Amino acid sequence: MRDPQRPSPPRADPAAVPDHDYCKYHGLGNDYVVIDPTAFKAPLTGEQVRAICDRHQGIGSDGVLLGPLRPGHPLRPADLPADVPALRIFNPDGSEGEKSGNGLRIFARYLWEHGHVAGTPFSIHTPGGQVRVRVLNAAGSRIAIEMGQVTFDSARIPMTGAPREVLRETLRAGDEDVTINAANIGNPHCVVLADEPTPALAQRVGPLIERHPSFPQRTNVQFLRVLDRHAIRIEIWERGAGYTLASGTSSCACAAVACRLGLCESPVTVHMPGGALEIRVAPDFQVEMEGDVSAIACGRFADEFLSAHGLERA
Repeated sequence: MRDPQRPSPPRADPAAVPDHDYCKYHGLGNDYVVIDPTAFKAPLTGEQVRAICDRHQGIGSDGVLLGPLRPGHPLRPADLPADVPALRIFNPDGSEGEKSGNGLRIFARYLWEHGHVAGTPFSIHTPGGQVRVRVLNAAGSRIAIEMGQVTFDSARIPMTGAPREVLRETLRAGDEDVTINAANIGNPHCVVLADEPTPALAQRVGPLIERHPSFPQRTNVQFLRVLDRHAIRIEIWERGAGYTLASGTSSCACAAVACRLGLCESPVTVHMPGGALEIRVAPDFQVEMEGDVSAIACGRFADEFLSAHGLERA
């Protein structure tokens, strides 16, 4: 029997072909376009993702969320239970990401609003691991996600060099040395301790670290300042996306690093230019993220745009 305190999702037919080409949302200014794979005849290409994300000639977004991938879809794991929605995450440069905190909150709201889940909590599968979602209000605009366990192990980040926890190391970035901490929460992160994180700092040093040879799969980069025992402020350079107003996985990684270094204790409020997220860090560094999601629009591409980029509706 359903807990009467739990919100219920809208009633819909999740098997129906959507009457829209896309839905767009943002989480603290980090915006994503959700595309149901049944809307188009062929899978999206990297070129098509770049066209959709272009802020002048496309819709404009920080990435594309392709899902839910239904049983039988070539990008969905064959052994995944039928009731677990699967997601693939594409960066605006056309590359694929393993996990995105804001993207997952956005996708969770999309699933909730369009009747793809029966209730809360529910799970979502990503290439960076499976997460557990709780919808905290009827609109689906407040979401909590169990993001998994943060590790600082160099082999799992991955980062070159001897096996170790990557904490308070010195890294040469361009012509300066920075103090870094590396972490993985389904995707790689490099957290730089900074006296004064600024957009200019993130845009100057971020790309140097993202493609540093120490990170063979590249890395997301954050610049962190501790505000007090339960609050930090960060600026973000995102792998494949560039300077970003907010990031869920970045917030999780930074909160975990601050706790691991003894600079903070859970819960940690992570302040970013786009807003704040609350991160709860367990003693074993399992983390839960809670924050808002805002709807922008659902719509259809112009036929001219579809034709120009080789997109064909199902």
